[in-house]
Amino acid sequence: MIAQAAHCYKFFIDQTLKRPLYLSHYQRTLLLQFCRFKHLQLSSPILPTFFQAKNYLERVALVDQNGHFRYRDLLHYSAILSKKIKNTIGCTSNSCEGLRIAFLCENDLSYVVTKWATWMIGAAAVPLCKTHPVKEICYFIDNSKSSIVVISEEFKSLTEEIEQNTGVQTLLLSKDDYLHEYDPCQNYWLTECKELDRKFEEMLKINQFKNQPALVIYTSGTTGKPKGVVLTHGNLTAQIEAMIYSWGWTRNDVILHTLPLHHVHGIVNVLMTPFHCGATCVMLTKFDPQTVWSRLLNPVGANDGLRINLFMAVPTVYAKLIENYESNMRNNQEDMYMGKFVKNTCQNRIRLMVSGSASLPQPIMERWEEITGHRLLERYGMSEIGMALTNPLDGPRIPGSVGHPMPWVDVCIAKPNVYAKWGYDVIAQGNSSKTVVSPGMESEQGELYVRGPNVFSEYFQRPDAVKRSFTKDGWFKTGDTAIYENGVYSIMGRTSVDIIKSGGYKISALYVERHLLSHPQITDCAVIGLPDITWGQRIAAVLVLKEGADEMPLESLQRWAENLMPYYQVPTVVRYLKAMPRNAMGKVNKKDIFATVFPEFNRSSRTIR
Repeated sequence: MIAQAAHCYKFFIDQTLKRPLYLSHYQRTLLLQFCRFKHLQLSSPILPTFFQAKNYLERVALVDQNGHFRYRDLLHYSAILSKKIKNTIGCTSNSCEGLRIAFLCENDLSYVVTKWATWMIGAAAVPLCKTHPVKEICYFIDNSKSSIVVISEEFKSLTEEIEQNTGVQTLLLSKDDYLHEYDPCQNYWLTECKELDRKFEEMLKINQFKNQPALVIYTSGTTGKPKGVVLTHGNLTAQIEAMIYSWGWTRNDVILHTLPLHHVHGIVNVLMTPFHCGATCVMLTKFDPQTVWSRLLNPVGANDGLRINLFMAVPTVYAKLIENYESNMRNNQEDMYMGKFVKNTCQNRIRLMVSGSASLPQPIMERWEEITGHRLLERYGMSEIGMALTNPLDGPRIPGSVGHPMPWVDVCIAKPNVYAKWGYDVIAQGNSSKTVVSPGMESEQGELYVRGPNVFSEYFQRPDAVKRSFTKDGWFKTGDTAIYENGVYSIMGRTSVDIIKSGGYKISALYVERHLLSHPQITDCAVIGLPDITWGQRIAAVLVLKEGADEMPLESLQRWAENLMPYYQVPTVVRYLKAMPRNAMGKVNKKDIFATVFPEFNRSSRTIR
């Protein structure tokens, strides 16, 4: 690898002064890893992800229930579908820029082909969630003002209802649209590549991809009505290349995909990033613990030489995998050997496992490390910014922290000050190189601000929300409370629902939750602030217990908790649920829990908003 990087570096030096240089992303990654540039540069010009596929035509891009597909297959099927979409919507110009194409597809080749086809005609993609109720799907279609809805065969029963409720035309995607046979011989590809080259050159002449909308992703709505986050190709490139550099992606990586495909985690981190650097994505249509374990421990195919070496998921997935593992282990001699096999295979075959989209409970992190030998890498991101902070690929990963800023990302922890020039005081400010703390503000909490090419361009047709979400000098206000302490950043929770103000103290609900989850009988929990006339707020814990466990008296729970937490952080109210309601990304909607579990309190309370 070093030899390849050195060759790439020499080529770079030899050619830079002669003409603009276009490296494949694999060459670029090698170059960055070899040189360790202090000031990294994003790719130029900015191009949609499918442009990279030309560098990896014969490599396996995708494996799903339909088979193995090379990058040339993805380009071929996408180019054909792009013409079909363009004809259906009646777009006669060279580019359909300014239009949005919504699509409801299975987690397989059909999803990738539809998204690439959308980008090939210059439109923005609006991915819909297959598990959402039709009413919510129609809201996203209406709100995004999509010109058409592309629907794969698995969801054709929804076609009529969607058309009736939205008035938007649908295009049913048949298997023949992306699984038809064609002759991938050399002569065919000489012709096809020339056609693609012509098409790409045409697109480059008429498009400035950096600022062109690429995706409209809707927020999870855990603290308000979902908003359409508009991400440009420039935003996506910054997010993807930051992950490639930070997490050491190469074209030899093979990642297992089990996530929903309507949020950044599943779309950008686990699907677009491997395609950007020529790697392979193995897609499952749904999460099943037994299937995931099988994929992690065995070769992808009998003779393809592919093995999973990357895995990214939400904490709930890791909890379910642990539960499945433990239910199959009976502490006999045979299972002891199986446990060793699992750990040895994961340690030797898988190079990185990442957790995100929700706070990672320490008991899950520790148990996962016991089973697999992997300490999960926790990172921080959101729909509007992609990934912003990450624990190191190599180096200590501190439980409860999210490490340092990623390349090209600036962060700031701030507190409001109406008398300051920009309306806030800086507690700490940093980038991937260093963080500077304001004197006298060490270990203070504040709201996390983010700035950089990764930050979204707008909320779709919501200029009011955009104005509220940015400072006067251009920082995006995440709405999360953070702290910089002991050389790392930690997220304390959503300022609106996870920071509880009780008796003059600011208490992180996530901090209390992490401690409660270490109780041997508690499997899940949510901590909420309840309005209180004396204390401002009281700490309430909503708990899910292990099967067969009895509900604990409040006093018993408090005595146990006082050995782990300061007295003012110990819950004074406790409620029990059989299961914790979570969305597709494993997040808890605390305002819904507040309304259903504590109906005696005013639902309009400012505590939950």
